[in-house]
Amino acid sequence: MITGKILRDAMISGANNISNQRTRVDELNVFPVPDGDTGTNMSMTIGAARPELENLPDDCTVAQASKCAASAMLRGARGNSGVITSLLFRGFSKALKDKTNAEAADLASALQMGVDAAYKAVMKPTEGTILTVTRLAAEAAAASTQTEVPALWDEVLAAGQKALDDTPNLLPVLKKAGVVDAGGQGIMLVFEGMKQVFDGGEVIQSMEVAAKPKVASTAAGKGVFADDLMKVEDIKNGYCTQFLLHKDEGASVTRLRAFLESNGDSVVVIEDDDVANCHVHTSDPGMMLSEAIKYGYLTDFKIENMHEQFLARQKQGKSLEKQAAAEERAAAGSADEFVYAAVDPEQDYGFVAVAAGEGLKSVFTDLGVEAVVSGGQTMNPATEDILAAIQSVPAKTVFVLPNNKNIIMAAEQAQKLADRKVIVLPTRTVPQGMTAMLNFDPGTSADENAINMMAAADKVATGLITYAARDSEFDGKTIKKGEIMALENGKIVATGNDITKMTYRLARSMKKKDTQFITVISGCEISDADAEKTTDLVRSKCGGNIEVSHISGGQPVYYYMISVE
Repeated sequence: MITGKILRDAMISGANNISNQRTRVDELNVFPVPDGDTGTNMSMTIGAARPELENLPDDCTVAQASKCAASAMLRGARGNSGVITSLLFRGFSKALKDKTNAEAADLASALQMGVDAAYKAVMKPTEGTILTVTRLAAEAAAASTQTEVPALWDEVLAAGQKALDDTPNLLPVLKKAGVVDAGGQGIMLVFEGMKQVFDGGEVIQSMEVAAKPKVASTAAGKGVFADDLMKVEDIKNGYCTQFLLHKDEGASVTRLRAFLESNGDSVVVIEDDDVANCHVHTSDPGMMLSEAIKYGYLTDFKIENMHEQFLARQKQGKSLEKQAAAEERAAAGSADEFVYAAVDPEQDYGFVAVAAGEGLKSVFTDLGVEAVVSGGQTMNPATEDILAAIQSVPAKTVFVLPNNKNIIMAAEQAQKLADRKVIVLPTRTVPQGMTAMLNFDPGTSADENAINMMAAADKVATGLITYAARDSEFDGKTIKKGEIMALENGKIVATGNDITKMTYRLARSMKKKDTQFITVISGCEISDADAEKTTDLVRSKCGGNIEVSHISGGQPVYYYMISVE
């Protein structure tokens, strides 16, 4: 049997273990392309729970510890591997609900519930990955006759390690590279860190804490002080009120949300199975709390007088727009650069996109995107960052364009947490996202737009020019660290040493008989002169019937992106 303290410390130990060894996991990535990196994503995901777990008292229950971790990891999940990790620990929360202590059988059930949730979240599960490792570990736990947690966990580790060692036999690409699956290795490090505590040892200490990338926005939606001419007397609901509602079993917050909206404004209610995060601007905070307590118990109160804040900051000479952003950020506790906005019944559609580089952010803004989340390769945004962007767009339906295959699952998790309708368009590249936006029709229904926008995006071919992040061997070819690589739709097609030549040769090879447009998108390390020279070469090599244009994207990682349609 384990207590809440033991489970709390075990999860902290697991988080620290993968944090300490995340570079080792990153280096298992098969592609030498700089990417989100599995170890970093998993480390930052479970690491999001670490400070909240550390604040739990020693007398916490296993239900409280597992719930705390699951909630924090859901919000902090980064990349596909991070989302899967968060779902695995979500199983712990569900299986250990209402339990003070946990037996070996409880942990076996927790593992199985987590695996089931992870498999359901992946549209086409691939065996030979973290899914296989955890599934076989959970099956071993379910079949175990051990009654003590340490002995059970030994069997979990043995089965998981055996499955990890077998991943190259299930995925030929791993065997060619001579490595095991990175996600599988990552979850084994977490489980090994937990084992040390289950065995009665000390918590593994963290040698470093991953810094959270800054999330930026080019358009933050409507705030309560959006009008520069607003006066303090215009603030009718002057108390910014926020609290966490821990829902009674079976409680629905639909009526509570309606009450808040009828007695205040800027209402945001984000909920999962057990907790609702409520935010409202009101003239009577006590009335809001008195109504909310009918649905459960309340914690994390925050009530701020916006009249006083308004006047104080006005005296300091700050603009009203900056006041709104600062106050809403503090009240919502969300990603730094986004401001929560209540749904505007007159705005049918809104858009969120993920992109890196000031040029690309400007492009998406010009195409109608209201909130741009900084992210892409090497910087996968967390679920909470995408959620904050969604909540900043005051539309009844918000379309989200992840523009990276490793961000799609995090966007789908944010979709489940939002208080408005969200449609995730599974765009895998920036060119796909741009084309999707160009094919939006405001006169068409949301569902028809989703179909039409993705149909257009799927016709776009994407070329990428980048560098090899590590020495590797791929498809029988030796690739040296720093070598320039050309990728067509994610597949390495050529390597070399001249960025310009690689770019126009890739564009030429991607051209088809029906190609009409080629767009060359230059990155942050490319000068304007070099970008124009490269674009001219693409134009001369690809014939006169194709329209070739250039965008200064300013993106990191990729010297050039090429859109062919």
